[in-house]
Amino acid sequence: MSATSDRPSQLEQSIESLLKQLKVGQRYVAPRPAGSGDAYFLSLMAQQSEHTIVVFCADPLQARRLVNEVKVFNPSLNCLHFPDWETLPYDAFSPHQDLISERLLALHALGQHEVDILVVPVTTALACLAPVSFIAAYTFSFKKGQRLKEQALKEQLILANYEHVAQVTAAGEFSIRGSLIDLFPMGSAVPYRLDLFDDEIDSIRAFDVDTQRSLYPVNEVKLLPGREFPMDESARNHFRAKFRERFEGDPSKAIPYRDISNGIAFAGVEYYLPLFYAEPAELFDYLPEGTICLTVGDLESTIQSFHEDTRSRYEFLKYDSERPILAPEDLYLSVEQFFAGLAKFARIHWNNEAEHPSIKPSPDVAVQSRAQQPFCKLEQLLLQTGTRTILCADSPGRRETLLQLLSEQALAPDAKIQSLEQIRANKKDLAPFSLVVAPLYQGFSLPEEHIVLLTEGDLYPETAVSRLQRRRQERQSNVDFMVRDLAELTAGDPVVHVNYGVGRYLGLVNMEVGDEGPVEMLKLEYADHSELYVPVSQLHVISRYGGADPENAPLHTLGSGQWDRAKKKAAIKVRDTAAELLNLYAHRASREGVAFKLPLSDYQAFVDGFGFEETPDQAAAIEAVIVDLTSDQPMDRLVCGDVGFGKTEVALRAAFIAVANGKQVALLCPTTLLAEQHAQTFANRFADWPVTVAELSRFRTGKETQQVLESLAKGTTDIVVGTHKILAKGTKFKNLGLVIIDEEHRFGVRQKEALKALRAEVDILTLTATPIPRTLGMSLEGVRDFSVIATAPEKRLAIKTFVRREDNSTIREACLRELKRGGQVYFLHNEVSTIMNRAAHLQELLPEARIGVAHGQMSERELEQVMKGFYQQRYNILLCTTIIETGIDVPSANTIIIHRADKLGLAQLHQLRGRVGRSHHQAYAYLLTPGEDAISSNARKRLEAIQSMEELGSGFYLAMHDLEIRGTGEILGEAQSGNIQEIGFSLYTEMLNKAIKALKDGKEPNYESPFDQSCEVRLHASALLPSDYCPDVNARLSIYKRLAHAASLEDLRNLQEELIDRFGSLPDEVKNLLSTHRLRILAEPFSISVVDIGDEQAIITFNQSSQVDPLSLIDLVQKNKHIHFKGPERIQIELKAAWKLEQRIQEIASILGRLQLSPQNAVAN
Repeated sequence: MSATSDRPSQLEQSIESLLKQLKVGQRYVAPRPAGSGDAYFLSLMAQQSEHTIVVFCADPLQARRLVNEVKVFNPSLNCLHFPDWETLPYDAFSPHQDLISERLLALHALGQHEVDILVVPVTTALACLAPVSFIAAYTFSFKKGQRLKEQALKEQLILANYEHVAQVTAAGEFSIRGSLIDLFPMGSAVPYRLDLFDDEIDSIRAFDVDTQRSLYPVNEVKLLPGREFPMDESARNHFRAKFRERFEGDPSKAIPYRDISNGIAFAGVEYYLPLFYAEPAELFDYLPEGTICLTVGDLESTIQSFHEDTRSRYEFLKYDSERPILAPEDLYLSVEQFFAGLAKFARIHWNNEAEHPSIKPSPDVAVQSRAQQPFCKLEQLLLQTGTRTILCADSPGRRETLLQLLSEQALAPDAKIQSLEQIRANKKDLAPFSLVVAPLYQGFSLPEEHIVLLTEGDLYPETAVSRLQRRRQERQSNVDFMVRDLAELTAGDPVVHVNYGVGRYLGLVNMEVGDEGPVEMLKLEYADHSELYVPVSQLHVISRYGGADPENAPLHTLGSGQWDRAKKKAAIKVRDTAAELLNLYAHRASREGVAFKLPLSDYQAFVDGFGFEETPDQAAAIEAVIVDLTSDQPMDRLVCGDVGFGKTEVALRAAFIAVANGKQVALLCPTTLLAEQHAQTFANRFADWPVTVAELSRFRTGKETQQVLESLAKGTTDIVVGTHKILAKGTKFKNLGLVIIDEEHRFGVRQKEALKALRAEVDILTLTATPIPRTLGMSLEGVRDFSVIATAPEKRLAIKTFVRREDNSTIREACLRELKRGGQVYFLHNEVSTIMNRAAHLQELLPEARIGVAHGQMSERELEQVMKGFYQQRYNILLCTTIIETGIDVPSANTIIIHRADKLGLAQLHQLRGRVGRSHHQAYAYLLTPGEDAISSNARKRLEAIQSMEELGSGFYLAMHDLEIRGTGEILGEAQSGNIQEIGFSLYTEMLNKAIKALKDGKEPNYESPFDQSCEVRLHASALLPSDYCPDVNARLSIYKRLAHAASLEDLRNLQEELIDRFGSLPDEVKNLLSTHRLRILAEPFSISVVDIGDEQAIITFNQSSQVDPLSLIDLVQKNKHIHFKGPERIQIELKAAWKLEQRIQEIASILGRLQLSPQNAVAN
C-alpha cells in the first residue's frame, strides 16, 4: 500500500509524471495494472489529481467492480457508477426507479463538481441525456426551520415527476398526512419524514421503508427531479410539436402522443427523450473542464455491435403506426461522434497486453482441496523472507471461516487489522502475514514495496467469476410481517366473530354511543341482511375467514344457535388433532435423531463448487438446516422459496453433510423430468467426491432400476433421486439419514402418509415454491420448522405479467420480442387433442420459428429428445402441456405464453410463470383468455392475484391467498377439510393452539367456550384513531388489529412509539385507545370480563372461572376504604369527582397491579 512517509513510492512518482504529461486531445497508452490493482491505481491517481476522472468500460460488470473496489481502497473518494437503463432499445416499458435514481445522482454530482471518479459502461455513454440546465432547474432542497406552503409543495413535487401515494416505498414517491410529509428523494438510499409545526419545518428524519419507523435526524434534504425529462405544460407542448414534425400520419392515433397530451408518462417514454428538448445533451456536456478520460477494453467493437443490435430492432419495430419510433441516430452517438467527444479531453488508454511495471499479477496460491496439504502454495509464498502477504476476506463471516481453515493448517495470520486504510498508515509495522476484510476480485503484487495482496478469488479461482457479481447486503425477510400484511381487509371480505360466527365486513363507520362520544365500529353483515357493529377495541374477537371461496362463505344467522353448535363440534375435533400432534411431537422429541458432524474443510471445498453468492435468506436457510442436522432432534423443515431462488443449493448442502456422515439420502421429485434434472445437478456437484448418485424413474429400464434397488439395500449407493417409486414397498435402504422432498405440493395425501412413516426416524427437508395450504398451515402453527427464501438473486427482475385476450398479433409480438434477443419461448396449450393444430397455426404465424412439441402422452424417449433439443436450443419455441410445470431450467427461455390461463389454478400459474426469468433478462408471462366476459369470477380473481403479485418472492403470498380461497384441510390424516370450512382457518388454528396448551398443562380443553373471553374496557370517552390522524383505512385497521393482539405492555409501548413516529403526537382519542388496551393487558391474567370506569366510580367484574386469589381481594378491600364488594363477582371503586380521566385510569391500573393469581394458577402459569 502507498507509503505515508515523506518520500513518495515509485508508483506514486510515476502517476505524478503521467498526470503532468497529459494534454487535451492527446491519447496516452499505458499498461493496465494486474487484478484489482487497476482499482488501487485509480484510487491513487484520483488522490493526486484535482480533476474528475471518467472511466469508460467496454464490460458493464467490470464497471460495477471498479466502483466497489475503489471505495475499498479509499473510502473518502466520491466514486460513482453511471448505470445503464437495463432495458432493450425501444422497449415498451421504463427502467427501474432505482436505476434512474442512481443516474440522476451521478449527473447532479458532476454538475456540482463533487465527483472524483465516474465509471460508465461505454454503451450507456452513447445515449442522449437531458440538457444540463434541466437537472439544475428541477433540483431543490429543504432545511430545518424553513417555511413551507403545503399546496405549493405538492404542486412542485408533481411538476418534478414525484408520485403522490398513501405510503412511501420507492424512490420518486411522496405522501402528505396532516403535518407530516414523507418523501423518497431520487438518488437517496432512504426516505425522509418532514414534521411541520404550522408552516415551518420542525424536524427532518430518515425512516425505514419496511417498518415505517424513524432512524435518525438530518438537517437538510436535497430533491432531484423524479425522471430524466420534464412533464410540465411547456415540455408537453414541445413534445407534441416535435412529434408532429417527426412522424407522418394522424398523431392522435399514436399512443405516445395521446398519453403525453393527457399528462401520462407512458412506459418506455425514455426512448422519446429528444422530443422533450430543443437540443438534447450527451454525457460529455456534463463533464467538468480538465476531466481526464480513461478507456478500458475494446470500446470500438463494443459500440459497433451495440449499433448493429439497435439497428436490427429498429428495422423490426419501425412499421408500428401506434408506436412510431425514433431512428437510432437520434438516440445514440455513433462511433465517430463518441470518439470526437473523447478528443475534447485528455485521455489514457489501458493496454491489456503489456505488464505494468509497478503492479504485477499475484503468484498462484490456488487451494487444492483434495491434496494432503491444500494450502501448500500459500505456505511456500509465506516462506519468502521480506515479502509481506495480505489476505483479503469478502466479509467478516468469511474472515472467521478463513481463520479457522488456516489454523487447521497451522497458519496464523495477524487478524487485528480492520481495513486496508490502516495498512496504508502503518506500513512499516506490517506483519509478514495478515488477514483483513476487503471484498476484492483478484489479487496483485507490488514488487517495489515487497507486498503481495491476495483475495479469496486467488485461493479459490473457480468461484472468482461469480464473486464479480457481488450482491448488496439485504436484510433477511421477516415471516411475521409477511403473514401480517395479508390482514388487509377490503369491504366485502368474510370475517369470523368468536361469538356470532361468519359475517361479511362492510367497512369502518363512526357512531355516537351514549356518553362516550364517537366510537369507530366495524360493520358486519350476517345472513338475512342482519347487521352487527363491533367496536374497534374488540378487534381481537374478529379474525379473517379463510375457509372456502370468499364469495360463497357460509354466513351464519344471528341468534340461531347454529354457530355455537359448529364451534363445539370443531372444538371436540380439535382436541383429537391436538392430542395426535402432541403425540407426534413427543415421539420426535423423545426419540434421539442423529446428530451429524460438520466436516469443515471438506464442506468448505464443497461450498466453493457453488458458482454464486448466496442471498441473505438463502444463507439463513442453509444455516438453519445445518443447525437442525447437527442437533440431536430429527429435522422436519419446510423451505419455502420462489422458483429459481436457490432452494436446490440448500438441498445439495444438506445432502453433502448427510453423506459425509455415512448416511444415505433420498430425493423425491413429482415428475420424471425434474428427477432427471436433479440427478444431473447432483451428479455434477458430487463429481469430484467419492459419492454415487443413482436415479429411479420412468427413464430408466427395468434392469437398471433393479440394480439401483439392490445397491440401496447393500448401501453402495449414497444418493438416490427419483419419483414416487422411492415410496414403493420394495424399496429398502441400508442406512437412510435424510429425505428431501422437492415441489411438495405435487404429492397426494396417500404419498405423504407413506412419508410420515419415515418421518419419525429420519431428517426431512421439504422444498417448495407454493406450499399447499395444509403444509403452510402446519408451518405457521409451528408443527414444523420453516424458512422463507424471499430475497431474489442479484440482477433478477420481476416477471412482467400481462393478461390479454387471445389474438394473433399479441402472440406474434410476444414471440418475436423473445426470439429477437436470442431467447426461447414456452407456449402452453393444455389440450393434447388439438396440440398439433396449434403447432401448424404457430408455424404459419411465425415462419422463422423452430417449434418443438411436448406432452405427457408421448413415449419417454421422444419426450426426452424434445426436451433436450429445447435445452440445446435446437427449438426456440416449445409447444407443450403443463408437463413443464416442474420442468427443467432453461436460462435462455424468458417468455411464457399460456393459452386459456383462466382454466388453471393459482399455484399452477405461479409455478408455470416461474419457468421463465431464471437469468437476469427481463422475463414476460402472457396469460391469454377468451375475453373478460367469457371467464368465471373466480378465474378473474386468480388472474388478478397473479398479475398483482409481480414482485419476486411472491410464492409465499400466493400460498396464503390460496389458503384463503381453498382452506387448509386437516393437519393430520386424510380428511382435507371440513371443520375449517365451517369456522375459518385462523380461528381453527387459534383453537388448536389453545387445545395443545391445555393438554400440555394436563387439563381437558373447554368445549363450551373454547376461547378465553377477553376483557372489555369502558372509559365513557372517545377512544379511536381519528381519520384526520391516520387517513388510510387499511392502516387504521391494521393498527387496531395489532393493538388488539398486543400481549404485553412492552408490545404496547413499541406500538405507541411507532404511532408517534408515523403519524405525529397522539391526540386524546388515541391516548384513550392505548389506555383501554393497557387496562385490558393488566386485567386479562385474572379472567376479568369488564372494567368500567365512570365519573365517580369504577366497577371491575370477574368471570365465574376467575383466576384471582380471593385472599388478595379481601386484603385489598379491607385496607382501602374506597373499594367495596358489590355482589359475588364485582368490586366497586369510589373515585374522586375532581379527577381527570388519566388519573382515574392510573388509579385502576395500580389496583389491577396489586391483585394476585390464585396459588394453583400461579403454578400453572
